[in-house]
Amino acid sequence: MSIPNRITLDDISGMGIGAIAALPVEHLALLTGEAREALERAKRVKDWIDGAIDLKYGARATEARRQAGKDTGTVRLADGDHVVIADLPKKVRWDQGRLAALVAEIRAGGDDPAEYVCTEYTVSERAYGAWPSSISTAFAPARTIEAGKPSYRIEIKETK
Repeated sequence: MSIPNRITLDDISGMGIGAIAALPVEHLALLTGEAREALERAKRVKDWIDGAIDLKYGARATEARRQAGKDTGTVRLADGDHVVIADLPKKVRWDQGRLAALVAEIRAGGDDPAEYVCTEYTVSERAYGAWPSSISTAFAPARTIEAGKPSYRIEIKETK
C-alpha cells in the first residue's frame, strides 16, 4: 500500500502522542507494521552481536569464573582500554514434588515448614472457569483480576 506524503517512523519521534493518534488508520497500520519489523530486525542484530561477543570472550569468562572458584556470576575482563563485564546469571529450579515431600516431612516432625520454604498457591484460569459454581464461589474472594498492558493490531479487512 503506497500512501503519498505519509508519516515515517523517523517523523513520529518528534510528534506528540495526540498528533500520532490523529493520523489516519492506514498510516497507523503501516507505522505499526514498520515498527514491528524494525524491532524484530533489531532483536536479530542484537542476538547476532551477543553471539559474537560470547564467541570472543566466553572462554575467557569461563576461565575467570573457574579461577574465582565459581560457576556463575560476574567477572571483569580487560581488553585494551575497555573492560568487558561478563555475567552468567544463576538460574535455580526446584523440584516441586520433592519440595512438597520435604514440607510434609517437616510438618510431620512438628516444625513449621514456613520457616524453611515459601509456598505459593495458583489456580489455572481455565480450571477455574470450568469449576461448578459451588467451588468457584468459595474461591472467588481469593481471586483478584488486574488488567495488563493493552495491545493493538491493525489489519486490512478482507473483502468478500
